[in-house]
Amino acid sequence: MQHTIELAPGLQISRIVTGLWQIADMERHGKTHDPLETSVHMKPYADAGLSSFDMADHYGSSEIIAGTFKNNHPQKDNIKLFTKWVPKPGSISKTDVKDAVTKALDRMQQSSIDLMQFHAWYYPDPSWLDGLFYLKELKDEGLIKHIGVTNFDAAHLQIALSSGIPIVSNQICHSLIDQRANEEMVKICSHYGTKILAFGTLAGGFLTDKWLDKPEPSTNELSTWSEMKYKRFIDAAGGWEVYQHLLKSVKQVADKHRVSIANIASRTILENPEVASIIIGARLGKSEHIADNKRILSIDLDADDLQIIRTAQKMLTPIAGDCGDEYRKPPFLTASGDLSHHLESIPKVFDVETVSKSRSQFYSGTVWEEFAGYSRAVREGNSIYVSGTTATHRDKMIGGNDPAAQTHFIIDKIEAALESLGGSLTDVVRTRIFVNNIKDWEPVARAHGKRFNGINPANTLVEAKLVGDGYLVEIEAKAVLQS
Repeated sequence: MQHTIELAPGLQISRIVTGLWQIADMERHGKTHDPLETSVHMKPYADAGLSSFDMADHYGSSEIIAGTFKNNHPQKDNIKLFTKWVPKPGSISKTDVKDAVTKALDRMQQSSIDLMQFHAWYYPDPSWLDGLFYLKELKDEGLIKHIGVTNFDAAHLQIALSSGIPIVSNQICHSLIDQRANEEMVKICSHYGTKILAFGTLAGGFLTDKWLDKPEPSTNELSTWSEMKYKRFIDAAGGWEVYQHLLKSVKQVADKHRVSIANIASRTILENPEVASIIIGARLGKSEHIADNKRILSIDLDADDLQIIRTAQKMLTPIAGDCGDEYRKPPFLTASGDLSHHLESIPKVFDVETVSKSRSQFYSGTVWEEFAGYSRAVREGNSIYVSGTTATHRDKMIGGNDPAAQTHFIIDKIEAALESLGGSLTDVVRTRIFVNNIKDWEPVARAHGKRFNGINPANTLVEAKLVGDGYLVEIEAKAVLQS
């Protein structure tokens, strides 16, 4: 296997990217690492051909350390630095985006960011699209070379790509335990040419020889954020016994190739043709597994090897939901089991106007509402009525010519309306769908089915000529609150 891959035109990256998230863990007690002293420990990785490094605005001083290293490297053009911007929920202005990008550039001491990856907490608020559109403008200005996203699910990656955002990668959790990426995500990535950057391939160290035949640890025995997080994934996948069975099966393959469990766990993820690279964390100056990591690329797994692993995986309970849901939907598969160490709260999208004791409503600000005299949504007693909704955000039509993408965005808008008025999608009892062309009924219906799975409201879908060029679908909804 080649040691590098072209993630995008002009962006050649290593198949194994070194993740620097553990710098935040190492600096957790307030000790900031010296940039020059710590950056020296990045040199062995680059010398071994592992010349791509992944950071974030919240990974302690990782951006400063990595930028210091690149600027002092004799072949600094070979060093690729990826970072992330993780804004708080709420509105995003171009100034916010420019400030975040400028801050990252200043910390890394660079003139342009090789790959800026964007994270969104709350999809019903369309501000996440504002963030991406503004990042695209900064890419056009040259401050960013490429745009990626992190922890996006398939539906919202599809919305962004179909709306013209040039996303080259989605960094998501993907391991032998967590196979969510093999569902809708690979289909979207294949269709649009976007690649996966897979993290969590070692499940916080649980997919290594260290844990083979070991008793199940208590929460107090887990020493890092990663261990606390990925133990929750093991629990969700069926528990310690089936996890140990998987570990023993991987060990069987590892022994055949005279490598480690970690090598096989990582190499198997690189078998996915939509995975460009895997990201393996490093504790700079504390522990280095460079030779062991490089060994991954020389392993040649055959059909028997993969069958052994796949058979063991069948005993696991599939991790529920889509990629990134661990940060957006209960049960939160995070280190703390919720979002308390990430967020304080998520603001409502719309400001609600009280009309009477029983009635409240709000406007989204479109010209159509004032022109035609209607509200975006009205709550009367325990009932909420959401007006016919199209894939419109400010002056943009979202979703391009993709009916499924338009449908997902519309349902996001409906969800925002319901939550602003005290409800949720689970309260929906009826939806009406209007498609501009009946040929689009199936992707629209499938998107509706995915979002309302388990809710199952009454539904009607008909063909109707919609107002406005390019709109493929319109949906209205009624919800009844139970209390």
